[in-house]
Amino acid sequence: MDATSIPPPPQRAYGTHRTVLTWIGAVLYPFMALLPAVSADPWAPGILPACGSALATVLLVGLIRRRPMTALVMMLLVSALLPAVAKYHGPVWFVPFVAVDITLGYVVATRTLRAPAVAVSLTFLTQFLTILGFTHGPDLLVIGTIALLALVTTCVAGLLGRERRQYATELRSHEVAEAITAERLRIARELHDQVAHSIGIIAIQAGVGSRVIETQPLEARAALSAIEATSRETLSGLRRTLVALRRSGPSAESEAAPYGPAPGLGDLERLAATTVDAGVEVNLRWSGQRRQLPPDIDLSAYRIVQEALTNVVRHSGAGRCRVGVAFGEDELSVEIVDEGRGMRGAGTDAGFGITGMRERVALLHGEFSAGPRPKGGFRVAARLPLPEPTATDDAAAAGADAR
Repeated sequence: MDATSIPPPPQRAYGTHRTVLTWIGAVLYPFMALLPAVSADPWAPGILPACGSALATVLLVGLIRRRPMTALVMMLLVSALLPAVAKYHGPVWFVPFVAVDITLGYVVATRTLRAPAVAVSLTFLTQFLTILGFTHGPDLLVIGTIALLALVTTCVAGLLGRERRQYATELRSHEVAEAITAERLRIARELHDQVAHSIGIIAIQAGVGSRVIETQPLEARAALSAIEATSRETLSGLRRTLVALRRSGPSAESEAAPYGPAPGLGDLERLAATTVDAGVEVNLRWSGQRRQLPPDIDLSAYRIVQEALTNVVRHSGAGRCRVGVAFGEDELSVEIVDEGRGMRGAGTDAGFGITGMRERVALLHGEFSAGPRPKGGFRVAARLPLPEPTATDDAAAAGADAR
């Protein structure tokens, strides 16, 4: 089916019907509110007709949400006419003021600038004149005081509601900003870990090739082959990252360009081989019962080893290093040790490698340390908490070992 043949959702029609119902209710409201006052039995006065007039405000719910000031003016006019058209007079006809005050509170809570001030002024003036014109004797003071207290209460409640909404909006904005910052840091770490190691390998291989290109053509050709392989792998990883960032939903384009699985500890042998090509021998040691790890822990452990090996290649000057990966019952330990000259100022390194490793470990609630060794060299160690192993994980690990 062509995309142009898909009918649009009926949101427009629904909105039109809702608008029609809103204005129908607004037109019926004055008649339904004044009807109890006109038809009430003067010989049997009671509060029921007045409550019926107040309940007629339900017809204005849609108008209150769309145009609260218009709805408030209509309610003020009706509430001022009720005592005048009623067949009998009494305090009960001031009950609809409650609905007016509730609407006023909604206006104060949802509108800003001049609308709340105008609404409060109109409401106070209308209620004051209505009470003054249709109330006499001791009822004037009592009803006036109650009306004023109700008016002040709804205004204060509206102000509190507005402050709460503003606080919730600011809180959501702050959470969105924090989420964006965290995502930017994650992307920066991924790009750094992908590029730094590969560029270091390429730089070393290019230097080796340039030195031996005339005397040892075979070595120069091997260096160029390593540069080509590393460059292709880096470009592939960058493409997967960029495609993943561009994916905003299922589409034909995204399905045609899958970004593949993320690397993990199962790729350490290949990483070690790449590091050997750069001139650093890697002694990879495994201990404990290997099992399938959660994707975030698996990726973080791999990135820590990758960044540590990059630092060994670029800064240590060592010819070999040791990588240890230990699977414990409740934690994964990763250690990278070399015997080179170390890194000056590693604790306050201006780069982002150690900072990125520390951030990865902190996000997983683990422990991280990096610094020079007393007998020379440099040591990077990380401890990542693991979930309890399950029977499925054990079976998967056994199958991986069998293969």
